[in-house]
Order: sequence, then structure tokens, then C-alpha cells
Amino acid sequence: MIHRFPVRVYYEDTDMGGIVYHANYLRYIERARSDWVRSLGVDQNAMRAVSEVYVVRRINSDFLAPAKFDDVLSVETTPVEITPVRLILKQTVKRDDTPLFAAEVTIVAISVETGRPLRLPAEIRALR
Repeated sequence: MIHRFPVRVYYEDTDMGGIVYHANYLRYIERARSDWVRSLGVDQNAMRAVSEVYVVRRINSDFLAPAKFDDVLSVETTPVEITPVRLILKQTVKRDDTPLFAAEVTIVAISVETGRPLRLPAEIRALR
């Protein structure tokens, strides 16, 4: 199951050379993850209301090619591994079929009050 999220590169996303500033790729994949979770029917506002939130535990990333002002990109999100308490996603930012940025992202749910890990919501565990 691949989730696709469109992104357009705006001037504010670029550096002095006119290419996407490296930290903005993290913003793009964050937006795509939020959209993916929403598409699964997980209500993150309801989770937060009971002091449960998702956090990124680890990101391994590779910058493969530059994106530039006004490019239309797509962020592809694919689950790689799902355990009761950990979700590993592969996320790739592409322009057409060309990969520009690739990341493996480990996500966990935690209690805001204690910082301790919690079970992932049933909607995500069911993807196993």
C-alpha cells in the first residue's frame, strides 16, 4: 500500500542556490505521514486529548538529487514494518519518477505525561 502526497516547491523552500533547503524534505515527509495517518481514520487530535502522541524515534535519510523552485513533487509513504509499538515507514520524495530524497522513519506512540511507549492504534496495527 503506497500513499502519495503532492508537494509543490515554493520560493520559501529554497536556499540561495534556488534548490530545496535540506531541512524542508523533513517537512514534506512529515506532512505526508500526517496525511497517511488521517487517511487510515486515526484521529490525532483525539489521541492528543488523552495525552497520546506519535513521535519520530529515528530517521535515516539520503539526499539523492536536488528539487528546485516550482517543482511538483510526490511523497510516497509505505509501511515497512509494524509491531504493536513501532512503525517503520519508507518515504521517498520524487519528481515524476526520479527519487530525490529517501528516508526510513521509525515512529512510536508515547504518553505525553510519562514519555513511555504505548501501543499503536488498532488502525495501524491492522496493516500488518
